[in-house]
Amino acid sequence: MNINYKLIIPIILLVLIFCFLFPVVSFGATGEFVWSSDEITSSVNASTASENSGSLNLECGGAVLIEQNTGKVLYDHHMHEKLKPASVTKVMTILLIMEALDSGKITLDTQIPCSENARSMGGSQIWLDTREMLTVNEMLKAICVVSANDCTVAMAEYLAGSEEGFVLQMNQKAQALGMKDTTFKNCHGIDEDGHETSAYDISLMSRELLINHPSITNYTTIWMDSLRDGKSQLVNTNKLIRNYKGATGLKTGSTSLALYNLSASATRDDLSLIAVVMKAPTTKIRFAEAQKLLDYGFSTYSYREFGKKNDVVKSLTVAKGTLKNVNAILENSTGALVKKGQEKNLVQNVNLADTLQAPVIKGQTLGEITYSLNGEVVGRSNIVAEKEIPQVSLWSMMGFLFESWYKLTR
Repeated sequence: MNINYKLIIPIILLVLIFCFLFPVVSFGATGEFVWSSDEITSSVNASTASENSGSLNLECGGAVLIEQNTGKVLYDHHMHEKLKPASVTKVMTILLIMEALDSGKITLDTQIPCSENARSMGGSQIWLDTREMLTVNEMLKAICVVSANDCTVAMAEYLAGSEEGFVLQMNQKAQALGMKDTTFKNCHGIDEDGHETSAYDISLMSRELLINHPSITNYTTIWMDSLRDGKSQLVNTNKLIRNYKGATGLKTGSTSLALYNLSASATRDDLSLIAVVMKAPTTKIRFAEAQKLLDYGFSTYSYREFGKKNDVVKSLTVAKGTLKNVNAILENSTGALVKKGQEKNLVQNVNLADTLQAPVIKGQTLGEITYSLNGEVVGRSNIVAEKEIPQVSLWSMMGFLFESWYKLTR
């Protein structure tokens, strides 16, 4: 049978134009799918609700244990009690230094001078001289490893013009982080009236530092090092760096009034924890209490990551688009903090349309993925379009068909 392409092509053209102008299929309805917990999940919302308080019998004025990724409080012992932080204050100082590095205001090779004010600081120091300059890299090493007050003040003066100006920035950052229990009076932590914070607030700034500036652990995990061509020896004041598996930092502090403080961080099997201990009676108890908190966290909880940002959830059909399909991807990395033994109760629910209609915008929300534990939604994440797909226009469709018809009739 001979096929008359000259007749069939115009008929197909008319049918397609009719379908384009009067679509008979309705798109955009959502369908629900339950996927196994071995595939993808969504982030757990940060929470400040402690499930266990007092059961560890801590010997300190205030303490808290949080999970680093979500900020969830896992243990609370007077965590909002306002206490003197001593040199744990320097977590905020270090945070502002790292932000200055990120912004390009300084580099690790920037030379930092020492003022008479910085040189005259008491307490922990490396005895800076007003005639010498150290790089930011050396300053950070001295601050993180041996809690050098002179280096802390020198950095503050360089970044803000004065220590007072830098302290103003510290308090502004504290407000931005929601540190409601905190008032900074200096950048180093030497006792001063009104200079106070809480264990919870210390955990907030510690988390901010570790999440947004993970390279700081290159300094906070140093056990022994030196400066000035080996003439100045450095030994970390945080003994957990040497003795605790997975320790990543973070900062010690002690004065006669503050007693013994510590912000301790550690990571094991994708679970990152921050334990803060304030006003412990001795340095030995400070480290023991921090280890007790960390041990509790690692023995009780696990962190399950099931998907990373831009992972493909599904390929969706796109009607009337210049491309036939678009990948629906995760907007953010997803995971869940769960008590050990509860992993089997994780349920994932994907709400996503089977088909889309062009145009599709890159990053457009296409659906949502929620994550539940024992019937309670513990997190959610958007599913978005991987790329832009314009709509096929009537004229481009006609041009394509006429071109095809012309080639067949030649």
